[in-house]
Amino acid sequence: MKRALVVEDNEQGMYLLSFILTKGGYEIIEATTGEAGIELAVKEKPDLILMDIWLPGIDGLEATKRIRKSESDGEIPIIAITSHAMSGDRERALAAGCTGYIEKPINPETFLSEIEKCLRKTRTVSAGQCDPQRGTGRQE
Repeated sequence: MKRALVVEDNEQGMYLLSFILTKGGYEIIEATTGEAGIELAVKEKPDLILMDIWLPGIDGLEATKRIRKSESDGEIPIIAITSHAMSGDRERALAAGCTGYIEKPINPETFLSEIEKCLRKTRTVSAGQCDPQRGTGRQE
């Protein structure tokens, strides 16, 4: 079974993401802070990480950078999830090491396909970066 680490501080958001991923065949690992997300990512080595950008303590971008530095292979797909989308956020998320970027509110009917699209691109793009919103491969 595939395992997904969901780093989300909002209880309703955590429930929704976990519910959708469980229906999609994922076992869920939960973290509510960036620090806990880093610890669980390193310890559990999940197949996928969904990273909220706005978290208590260190934010999702800093958590992503630390996960990338701590992982020997750096290949775990990390998808940034945010409801506070501002101009340039997508680019900052990708620059921090995120594999993809999805804005909230998510559409429960298309969320899994967005994740799968990103994961397919990750396997085919050497840099391991994709942007499911634009459907492009690598962000320069």
